[in-house]
Amino acid sequence: MIKHALRLGIGMLSAGLFLGCQGTGQSEGNSTAPAHPAADAANAPVHAALAAAEDKGKEAVAEIHGAGDNRDKIHGKATFTQIDSGVKIVVDVEGLTPGKHGIHIHEKPDLSDPKLMSTGGHYNPDDGDHKHAGPDDPKRHAGDLGNIEADASGHGHLELTDDALSVDGKNAVVGHALIIHEKEDDLHTQQPPGNAGGRIAGGAIVLATQSEK
Repeated sequence: MIKHALRLGIGMLSAGLFLGCQGTGQSEGNSTAPAHPAADAANAPVHAALAAAEDKGKEAVAEIHGAGDNRDKIHGKATFTQIDSGVKIVVDVEGLTPGKHGIHIHEKPDLSDPKLMSTGGHYNPDDGDHKHAGPDDPKRHAGDLGNIEADASGHGHLELTDDALSVDGKNAVVGHALIIHEKEDDLHTQQPPGNAGGRIAGGAIVLATQSEK
């Protein structure tokens, strides 16, 4: 009788220890931990703010060179800096003829064609009903930056902030090309876009850490 009771007690103790260990394993392991969607949703704005803060100040560049007969004549640089309101674009170019020249972001960073036709058309990431227009038109192609104006010495300077672009997020400028045209962009003609003439200079847009040294 005593031996039977002792065996029963040991069996109950073993079962309790087994269940206790099983419960401890579940509480300590992450794979079976319950999800908390409400907490995740509450933290989403914090995560978004942290991501935006991390992107702020990120920079891309384009080293600009003349095309064709302008190869050794035109040179310059464009910078694209992520800020709260979009991308700040600053372009400085030497060797342009005085006056205004159309300037756009084109689809491809391929500069292999002597006339830069390998860069494709104007950058239009939404591929919607957008049209060629000036940088202030909400229905424009994202790549429509208007004109850069050169002074009597041939130095062109452009500075603007574009809220339709980012450095390398949605509507990223990285992986495309900045192109300067021979004539002024009229900001409305559809074909050829802006009636701005040939492509006389350009540069591939890359993250600043990948740029030419």
